[in-house]
Amino acid sequence: MASEEELFASVDALLEEEPQLPPPAERARLREAAGITQARLATALKSTVQTVKNYENGRSEPKSPRLEAYQRLLKGWAAKYPAHGAPAAPARVAAPQPASVPDTFTGPTAPTHIAPTDTPAQAPVAAAPERPARPATSSRRPAAKKAAAPATDPRFPHGPLAVLDGDGSAYAVGGVVLDCPATTVPELVEWTLRESGLGAAKLNRYGKDSDPLIVLTAAAAVKLGLPERLEGHEQRRSLRLPEDHPVVKQVAKAKWQLTQRGFGPWARIYRKAQGRDRQCVQLAILSWDALDERSWPGVSEMEPADIACVLGVYATRVITPRGSTAVSGLELMTALRPPTKAVQDPATGNWGAGYTAGSLGTEPMDPAPPEATAEHPVVVNSGWTGGFLNEEAYQWVRDVSLLTDEECTLPFAVGLDLNTAFLAAAARLVVGISAPDHFHAPKFNPKIPGSWLVDLSHIELDPRLPSPFTPDGTRPTGPAWYQTHTVAYAQGLGYDVHPIEAYLRRETGAYLDPWHDRLKTAYVDTLADLGVTSDLDDRQFLAAMEQHKNVDPAMAAVLSAIKATVKGGVGKLRERPQGRSYKEGERWPALERPTWRPDIRAAVISKARVNMHRKLNNMAKMTGLYPLAVLSDCVVYPSPGESPLDFLPYAASGKPQPGGFRLGPTPGLAKLEGVQPMLWAVDLMEKGLNPARHIKGGDAVLDEGE
Repeated sequence: MASEEELFASVDALLEEEPQLPPPAERARLREAAGITQARLATALKSTVQTVKNYENGRSEPKSPRLEAYQRLLKGWAAKYPAHGAPAAPARVAAPQPASVPDTFTGPTAPTHIAPTDTPAQAPVAAAPERPARPATSSRRPAAKKAAAPATDPRFPHGPLAVLDGDGSAYAVGGVVLDCPATTVPELVEWTLRESGLGAAKLNRYGKDSDPLIVLTAAAAVKLGLPERLEGHEQRRSLRLPEDHPVVKQVAKAKWQLTQRGFGPWARIYRKAQGRDRQCVQLAILSWDALDERSWPGVSEMEPADIACVLGVYATRVITPRGSTAVSGLELMTALRPPTKAVQDPATGNWGAGYTAGSLGTEPMDPAPPEATAEHPVVVNSGWTGGFLNEEAYQWVRDVSLLTDEECTLPFAVGLDLNTAFLAAAARLVVGISAPDHFHAPKFNPKIPGSWLVDLSHIELDPRLPSPFTPDGTRPTGPAWYQTHTVAYAQGLGYDVHPIEAYLRRETGAYLDPWHDRLKTAYVDTLADLGVTSDLDDRQFLAAMEQHKNVDPAMAAVLSAIKATVKGGVGKLRERPQGRSYKEGERWPALERPTWRPDIRAAVISKARVNMHRKLNNMAKMTGLYPLAVLSDCVVYPSPGESPLDFLPYAASGKPQPGGFRLGPTPGLAKLEGVQPMLWAVDLMEKGLNPARHIKGGDAVLDEGE
């Protein structure tokens, strides 16, 4: 007879076994019974659609901790949707939803309503507002499935933001609807800070929590005493309310302050922090065009709950919006690399703010004269006439006379677009942290970031390719200023480089690394939500990309915003003066930011451009193909077929050849931009127009990172 010790050991062995899941067919049945798509389930499990398919056809099994989460979900569904008509388990009485349960595990229908509690930080929750005119499918549309993961910080139980409608319903992430009683802007600010439970935890341990964002619909704006639109020429030009507007007076009377931007589409209302607690609320007014249609296509016209979902995903994956996507891109840099941290004085024991290594610090830094713009005080006050960096994206068209008969007889022109080329260039990019120092006749060092005056006009390259040294692809005509990556590429091609002078930085670092990593993850995850995953082969990838915008318009808008965040953030590093009253030589507001760094912008664009040329050069060597035109990160090739598969280089094994253009969903890889007849492309080239601008079927917007 077995001893007690043996029996206990056998039982413990059973307990230690992995949880058992229902058969694959039952998993699929339960998901379908709950009305959940495979894409939504993949999002909840932080996995991919293909992985979920594998779970449901028995090809693979989840591993811990995803196994336990999946089992928990299936058990919940089994209780709600028993097989063979068995009675369902009795439903529980509504109660506050635990923060540990992902909201993506809840049903896909109307917004969840949390029962009111006595906790001061938790706002009362309104009954679901009836929307008779709203289509029945709206609450079950893919947009609602993409609610951001719930905040784990107990200080922010309702996530980073809410969309306030005219009836007082504040739609937060996860389908939560809060009851906001505010009828004035000061009351709204007080409610947001004291009762809403909105906000987001800091992205770096030395950083600051994100302030709560309240997005106002047109009806909510009117209810709070704001105009539905900014009327009048002066208001539209300045994009803010006049200082004598009643709402601006209300804010001042309640002892709140506005930033220098005033009360515009993105208004920040604050009081000076009390101790470590910030008192600041960000407002965004939809009817004042707070969400630019180019960055957030279709979002302003969505229902409030869906807007909260879209912005919530962006806030969770990128950052809580604080302005345009360009502003958010710049703010993300600072949030991930905060300039200061708490430092204790060993002599006195007192704590104060100290510099955070690798950050840009708290003080603005003047650029070297060749890195500045012509109107910058450094240039105007010094009388600088030595030229400027011209590190910009490609705008090049091949000379029509260099087209061969063989190329002209090919039927198609196919455009390839590199995914977030600037983001790919930011990976492991070493930039200057300290101020520039001036050197005469220095020896070139590719590891030192800076600006070099060097003559590259002696370098002769194939005229069927653009020059890697100039944005328009023409051969340099004499000495000019170049960023380190451009000069390093010339040296890498086997040519001697002898700098005449240089402005170099002694302290360096990969400042943009965390920015790159977060945005890359956001981009890849959002594409995966749209069915474009890294496990697809090239043919499947092209098919998925052709349909991805139709899979879920809301997530497609998030993807658009992420791409705009990348380009806009790089552009903000060299923001130019605005307004008719500006006079050359005056300082403008952007110069007071430590993040006004045209040298970092130049480094990103220089690396992106030489990366493009490297691929063009390798393609010519591997395939004998030469581009017709290049526009920023889009290149057009003559092709025997309508697909990139007809001309991209592949090994005998079927794998893409390294060094050339490769298809895929990650930054730096390529996707199909558009296809047109070859005669169409040649006709544009003969007219001096760039086929890459129009290959998609419209007029592409060249974003030069400005």
